[in-house]
Amino acid sequence: MRKSITLLLLAFAIQLTNAQQFVAVKGTEFVKDGKDYSYVGANYWYGALLGAKSGDRPRLLRELDEMKKYGITNLRVMVGADGGNYDFTVREPLQPSQGKYNEDLLAGLDFLLSEMGKRKMTAVLYLTNNWEWSGGMSQYLEWNGKGPIPNPNLSPANTWDKFMSYVAQFHSCEPCKEALEKHIRFIIGRTNGYTKKKYTDDPTIMAWQVANEPRVFTPENEAAFTDWLNKTVDLIDSLDKNHLICTGSEGRMGANGDLATYVRTHANPKIDYLTMHIWPKNWSWYNAEEADATMPATLKNTASYIEEHVAAAKKMGRPIVIEEFGLPREHEGLSANNPDNHRRAFYSLFFETLKRSKLENGPLRGINFWGFGGEGAAKNEQGKWTIGDPYTADPPQEPQGLNTVFGSDSQLLESIKTYNEALGN
Repeated sequence: MRKSITLLLLAFAIQLTNAQQFVAVKGTEFVKDGKDYSYVGANYWYGALLGAKSGDRPRLLRELDEMKKYGITNLRVMVGADGGNYDFTVREPLQPSQGKYNEDLLAGLDFLLSEMGKRKMTAVLYLTNNWEWSGGMSQYLEWNGKGPIPNPNLSPANTWDKFMSYVAQFHSCEPCKEALEKHIRFIIGRTNGYTKKKYTDDPTIMAWQVANEPRVFTPENEAAFTDWLNKTVDLIDSLDKNHLICTGSEGRMGANGDLATYVRTHANPKIDYLTMHIWPKNWSWYNAEEADATMPATLKNTASYIEEHVAAAKKMGRPIVIEEFGLPREHEGLSANNPDNHRRAFYSLFFETLKRSKLENGPLRGINFWGFGGEGAAKNEQGKWTIGDPYTADPPQEPQGLNTVFGSDSQLLESIKTYNEALGN
């Protein structure tokens, strides 16, 4: 009897230890290994591409080591791109045609997670994309008979309004949603070829993210959007009880500029934590050619945007992560040699806000800058990416280097290290 009790206690202790390895939510905090988990992380969208045998594994290992050195242990990563038939989009695609996968890139995701696990890093994996640069929702629409993607990067006739109206169809496109559901089941059901762990059993994965920046688009589309979002969240929850779920929303800016819409669309209790993104240049707060004049408003607007979303998170009783924020260098220079004074001032606002939130037990528990580009570099003055060029933090639709933090940006990276040390990373 005593032996049986001992074995039961041992089994329980092992089970408890394994459970503690996964990032969990406790009130408005993240918990990992039984301790508070707060972080300054990075966006590293191209990690799985480097991890493929056809990618650049030596570079990947060097960059993971570099990030680890600065306490950057939480990475937000794209599972994979779709289509890949257009310029200004990610190549190579994980899903070149609907339901058909590039095995080398699947192995690349396996390899990335395996190496992150060795370094005790965690990953937030987004399963699709609202935007054109990796295919995502627009590619599912094209695959299912909704006409060619009106990619704004390819023709002036393809305005962003036209593109967004096109993508808004996704939430009501049954074959599109079914195809994404099959993709989600396929990815979450995968077993890592290197660790032999099921993805659902791998504590390296912190969270599954529905999409990169899913948008409501219009008030009329809110019902269809919310129905799709809830069903997708419920699906992920049914497939994986170990990992957290988040949506990838920008916040108010992804909800028709209305915070109440953001809150309504995130009412599902299976959404474990909230997200927001902040892009001052894209939102016309900041102009790099008038940096000194526009920087005060940029900082003020940023602080206000953070505050209103943190207040919403507190009211909803959930943690929140600022999982994208970025700013160009002086005069939008693309090289690491260009000064980054305004960027560093911008980043400091996020660092200090996160530090204060932890000290005051607030719901803001993580930030991910956009993004880490390590050894990447623009190969021409315009920053145009072409197949064979090294990846940077800027996807192919952006000038390479525009928002990238390079490995040589030592002043900024040392600042990140200081804050991560203060957070316990």
